[in-house]
Amino acid sequence: MQYPEHLIGIMRQDLTKYGVVETRTPEEVDAVLAPGKGTVLMVVNSVCGCAAGKARPGIVRALADSPIKPDVAATVFAGGDVDAVARVRELLSPLPPSSPSVAIFKDGKPVYMMHRHQIESRDMFMIAQELQHAFALHCAK
Repeated sequence: MQYPEHLIGIMRQDLTKYGVVETRTPEEVDAVLAPGKGTVLMVVNSVCGCAAGKARPGIVRALADSPIKPDVAATVFAGGDVDAVARVRELLSPLPPSSPSVAIFKDGKPVYMMHRHQIESRDMFMIAQELQHAFALHCAK
């Protein structure tokens, strides 16, 4: 199901206004996640309440506060960027699809995943802390 852009545009901006790059097509996903691109935080954004109240604020806080960060932070929007989301999910296979979710790719391969159930059970501060820990493990030079 695809949501009208006028409804999800502001939810996109919750991440993009902080420098998270949108990847709205499979080709843009492939370009940002290509081998040799370093570490990439890939967010599967969503319209749900846990994305708005927990995931997006936690992601922004983690990126702002962490001394170690991924080389790139990118996003696709479930229900908005249908083909791009399908491509991210294909690259994450065999992990089950989840939205919202957060993954870290290293040189084109997934090395970390936070699923919706892990987002729902935490507040934004716990999500930020978990992501900062994941950055330290997977994004350190």
